[in-house]
Amino acid sequence: MKRYVRELVIGTPLEPFARKVHDFFFRSHEPLNKDLSLDLEYNTQTFHVMKKVLEPDSNCIDVGCHQGVILTEMLKLAPNGTHFAFEPLPDLYQELKVSFGNYPNVRIYDSALSDHEGMTSFKHVTSNPGYSGFRIREYEKRSETIEEITVRTNVLDSIIPEDTLIHLIKVDVEGAELEVFRGSVNTIKRNRPVIIFEHGLGAADYYGTTPEEVYDLLSGQCNLRLFLMKDWLKTNGQASLDRTDFCQEFYTHTNFYFMAAR
Repeated sequence: MKRYVRELVIGTPLEPFARKVHDFFFRSHEPLNKDLSLDLEYNTQTFHVMKKVLEPDSNCIDVGCHQGVILTEMLKLAPNGTHFAFEPLPDLYQELKVSFGNYPNVRIYDSALSDHEGMTSFKHVTSNPGYSGFRIREYEKRSETIEEITVRTNVLDSIIPEDTLIHLIKVDVEGAELEVFRGSVNTIKRNRPVIIFEHGLGAADYYGTTPEEVYDLLSGQCNLRLFLMKDWLKTNGQASLDRTDFCQEFYTHTNFYFMAAR
């Protein structure tokens, strides 16, 4: 098993992160945190899905780009495509501009995607930026440091040209995914891309979002099927989740990363 995991990780953008996790937890003889272990598993699955669905000229969208790990893989697998990245945190946005600003096929936006355009308050978790979002959510540690900033909100449907075919969208927005999808309905319906997204208790419920709403938008409005990535990979897209299955995964906190596809 350990050998299999190494083969999945070595040579991918996950390798530096995986080494840090291993060194911290195993050299200190502490048990591996379940959510951190799942994050590593989900990221590994994400890369495998991307390898199966992306062609050299595929176009992608990275919502919640953070430090650009997924964007890096998008460029690696689809070097001739156009890639749209969204990151509202000013320091991370500036880092992305430095890292990817010389790529003519990358568009980087310093805005948070939502279902409306304007300006809004944003909770910057300075002690753990990956938890940042429109609202305070459940955190692993009670001692997180939060700074309230103002960010621009945008709607994906107003940014992506209608003649640009989108093949893959990744959404990691700490609970605001339904807002993102509501502002992306036309883009999703027009392209029916693969969507990899986070949706779980401790985040989405702080927005009053239910899995029923997410399922009905992606499946009912956009005519996509929903999956666990591991099931999609194992069955080549045959084992999808029905509405009850998807909601059960959410309410039992069994999984919190999913994908939607044709």
